[in-house]
Amino acid sequence: MRKAGAIVANLLRFLASRVAQGIKTKDLDAAAGEFIRTHGAEPAFLGYRGFPATICVSLNEEVVHGIPGERRIRSGDVVSIDAGAKLDGYYADAAITVAVGEVGQHVKRLIEVTKEALDKAIAMATPAHRLSDLSHTIQQTVEQDGLSVVRDFVGHGIGRQMHEDPPIPNYGPPDRGPRLKTGMVLAIEPMVTMGTWEIEVLPDGWTAVTKDRSLSAHFEHTVAITDRGPEVLTSLS
Repeated sequence: MRKAGAIVANLLRFLASRVAQGIKTKDLDAAAGEFIRTHGAEPAFLGYRGFPATICVSLNEEVVHGIPGERRIRSGDVVSIDAGAKLDGYYADAAITVAVGEVGQHVKRLIEVTKEALDKAIAMATPAHRLSDLSHTIQQTVEQDGLSVVRDFVGHGIGRQMHEDPPIPNYGPPDRGPRLKTGMVLAIEPMVTMGTWEIEVLPDGWTAVTKDRSLSAHFEHTVAITDRGPEVLTSLS
């Protein structure tokens, strides 16, 4: 899983460098497919439950599962990229959000808070905590800044399958659910909006957007729980 995670991390770094005004989202998808296969892995998303692309590219009010296509990225867009790879039977999954060109301070703060919520949850991913401690930390971090946590989609366990137990909500009270154990691997992924937490799915059956069309951001890492503390398998650093 470390090897799969390194491929996903390098892929997201590569894609972030290509996000620019004028590029089509389908071009990012094509580049992602080539990158994953060149590194000896398989795209985890392509064909998964019928998903038609290698990566998810979600713009602005799109929360998750945006399908790459002919749409061109514009200056001022908020671009979330979610990607996964399968290597030797094991999966890794991660997501980033980047802003294109000049954006307002409120947009920068949306992205910063979403990443901060993920970082704080990762720090809690130790055998000293229960699963909902991560959920509570994310919710507290987001809501104290006046933002909202999406509730319809959650993080998940990951390993030999893309989605495994346990589901990891991004909200809820602390000290609930299973105690975390060494050897668990979790895909932790806060999805945060500037308005309501409510979402709706577009007619394509995949793209989830904020109900009030407010901007959204999404960050995700695949994290292993170890005796030495959390190990981020998809670290970009």
